[in-house]
Amino acid sequence: MKPLDPRLLRLSRSARGFIVAAAGTGVLRTLATIAIAWGIAAAVTEVVDAVHHGGVVPTEFVPTLALLGGAFVVRAVAAWATDDLAARAAATVKSELRRTVLARAAERGPGWLAERSSAGFATTLGPGLDALDAYFGRYLPQLALTAIATPVLLVAIGLGDLTSGLVVLCALPVIPVFMILIGLATQSLQRKQSDALARLGGAFLEAVEGLATLKVFGRARRQVGRIGTVTDQYRRGTLGVLRLSFVSGFALELAASLSVALVAVSIGIRLVDGSLGLGAAMFVLVLAPEAFAPIRQVGADFHAAQDGVEASAAVLDVLDDDRTPAAAPPTPAAATDLVLRGVAVRRQDVVIGPVDLDARPGTVLALVGPSGAGKSSLIAAIRGAVPHDGTVVVPGPAGSTVDDRIAWADQRARLVRGTIAENVALSQQPHDDDVLTALGDAGLGLDPSLQIGAGGAGLSGGQAQRVAVARALYRHRRSGTRLVLLDEPTSALDADAEAHLITTMRRLAADGAVVVVASHRPAVVAAADVRVDVAASGAVAVLGAHA
Repeated sequence: MKPLDPRLLRLSRSARGFIVAAAGTGVLRTLATIAIAWGIAAAVTEVVDAVHHGGVVPTEFVPTLALLGGAFVVRAVAAWATDDLAARAAATVKSELRRTVLARAAERGPGWLAERSSAGFATTLGPGLDALDAYFGRYLPQLALTAIATPVLLVAIGLGDLTSGLVVLCALPVIPVFMILIGLATQSLQRKQSDALARLGGAFLEAVEGLATLKVFGRARRQVGRIGTVTDQYRRGTLGVLRLSFVSGFALELAASLSVALVAVSIGIRLVDGSLGLGAAMFVLVLAPEAFAPIRQVGADFHAAQDGVEASAAVLDVLDDDRTPAAAPPTPAAATDLVLRGVAVRRQDVVIGPVDLDARPGTVLALVGPSGAGKSSLIAAIRGAVPHDGTVVVPGPAGSTVDDRIAWADQRARLVRGTIAENVALSQQPHDDDVLTALGDAGLGLDPSLQIGAGGAGLSGGQAQRVAVARALYRHRRSGTRLVLLDEPTSALDADAEAHLITTMRRLAADGAVVVVASHRPAVVAAADVRVDVAASGAVAVLGAHA
């Protein structure tokens, strides 16, 4: 691991500012430490001289104590300022990294995200980056302090006693050597821990997402053992990291203690033979541990920072992905019809399409086929969410983007924690009348102020599905979109609720919208004006389209 990853500094202005601020507080702490050492040496020397000359405390003793007290206060304030700056910097950098990565993910599109584990991606952005608190809160401030304090303290010790300065200078490299050896042993272990955390998050997410299916086939209990095994592996790995951290900390403490002992023995011998004064000896004895303390603490904090560094490395690798994103499509011209010309989507070894059709305003178009045939892929191609061959023209006014022209409901509800109204309006401020209208058009009589949990907790499957449909209807009503895309909107509904939603789709078409619905339900297919049959082989047949 690099002591300081330059990519973090390039991506975060706050990180660069923090390095400068940490350097400033480091200078202040170092000067205060030297002042403390001088104050202690002067106070002891003055008291010893006073005792030697009859016990009268000299007048200089009070200013010395005042200087000593002031130096302690300055050092405490500088330490507090460093900790406060570190906490603020960690929070800001994490926020900036998350925003940047999410923006890059949106820029790359769903196809790029599909190449990655969603659980691992979420774990990296969540608890993974939270580990940067130790990096910015402990390791980085200590690194800045070491870079400033160690040479300054070494010069101060040399000015006080050249022999002690040379001893410290020769002993200092021992600690970095230990740090390098320990770091090499820790790096691979910590990387394995980061991967284990991602596997644990992935295993848990997969179990939660497939819980309904697992219950149907009586396999839910087996997941307890599977998650328990992964958790136990992560626990053992964590204990291994802690064990190595404690051993390395002991090694660094031992090296520093032996080095300080060498200085103390040298000073003691020269005090006895009279070749070194008491003031200089006290000054050097107080500063010697301080010269080793910063670099020793860097080695100890190295392990605490490793988790965050591994997570940030994964994030930075995503940001360094040099694959050119798909160019943003130009703003399409005004159009009234939904037009597909030679549209084909490649999914693994199957090509879905090509599709040629022209759906005029007032048309309900049904995509029909078995599950997994590619109906959702064609809807994604119409939305521009996946790469495809051919041309798609989406109805809408001039100057509007494709996203502005579409209202869309996925086959998965994707509800968030909050009220029904907030889930219907999503990123917009809920408009009470339009929310009630959208819920009514979806056949749902729920109170818009009803609180639900993440993923639609508290609602049945059919209710959650209709909230997702109401979201598309709300957007259509508020934004005046000309195209409404509904992916399996009635798969969890009974016949009466399905009939209500079919009536709503026909009314949307009568009002001038083009409605595209993916479904295998006979009632929905029967209500469509245009039928697009999608076979499992990828072949597509269009019935009733306008050439």
